Amino acid sequence: MTREDGSGLTRPEDWRAVCRPDRSNSGEIEVRIHEGGIDEQDAARHLDFLRRNFELVQVGDGAAFATGYYEPEIRGCRTRQPGCEVPIYRRPPDLLDANPQTGARGRGRVDEQGNYVLYYDRGAIEEGALAGRGLELAWAADPVDLFFLQIQGSGRVRMPDGSVMRIGYAGQNGREYTAIGRLMRDRGLLQPPISMQRIAEWIHANPDAGRALMRENLSYVFFQELNGPPLGALGRPVTPHVTVAADPHFVPLGAPVLLMGMDNPAANGLWVAQDTGGAIRGPNRFDTFWGAGEQAAATAGAMQSHGRAFLLLPRGALQRIRARAQAQR
Repeated sequence: MTREDGSGLTRPEDWRAVCRPDRSNSGEIEVRIHEGGIDEQDAARHLDFLRRNFELVQVGDGAAFATGYYEPEIRGCRTRQPGCEVPIYRRPPDLLDANPQTGARGRGRVDEQGNYVLYYDRGAIEEGALAGRGLELAWAADPVDLFFLQIQGSGRVRMPDGSVMRIGYAGQNGREYTAIGRLMRDRGLLQPPISMQRIAEWIHANPDAGRALMRENLSYVFFQELNGPPLGALGRPVTPHVTVAADPHFVPLGAPVLLMGMDNPAANGLWVAQDTGGAIRGPNRFDTFWGAGEQAAATAGAMQSHGRAFLLLPRGALQRIRARAQAQR
């Protein structure tokens, strides 16, 4: 591992010591105990490897909150036609990651006067800010389905002829993500438990109010066509029942994460931080990945679970963290 750890908890050499090619079980951190896909002997071997090479670390108070995501499938078309009139946009070339004049990080665009400004928000894009620029990757049949596909970050578009286009995250407009489920709860529009399915049903039943509500989430995601499975933030395929999205400012990407005592027992177990997300912020905030299909959608849509979280860091990292903290006192 040569990537720098944005959390500051580990160094590349910590991971190289664990994952070097001559190490027994190296590269097998992504154990799939959840799925029951390994026998007792294999499970014992994996767990022994983890015990010998990692130590449990609690970040902050360790109070975890886990949601779920999945790979949705929506109806759409490759070209605009009746019944398919909601554009699915590629990343626009004028969406920049930093101010070209100052180098300051932050997504935006250069306007007609040469000023670096925030990029178009969801409402502006839906009203046609990007229309006529040839950025349409495909066309969705339902704006609500596309909204939730953007929240998931990747998915499948089922064409009228039965063929499927897989699309994945290509960028985001830099605007803050707002969870509309929380808005609906706070305004008394829905009572807990609130799921993705219930939110979608309410929006379909209240189209004008639903459109306005969705636009309160200023964030807008752009896509690219994929030739394989969806990829996480590490550039590797995400794995159902194994991958979690985490905040890389607090959790080293690639680190195993142990969730315990969760309200929803399905979230319990060993995961691997392989992804990130616009709504995943904080030291113990996780988004569990469940794959594709109806069961995945049901599990992910209803996942709102509290419990405890521990990181598994290579041995030696914790001692260095403690020494650094002591030196700063």
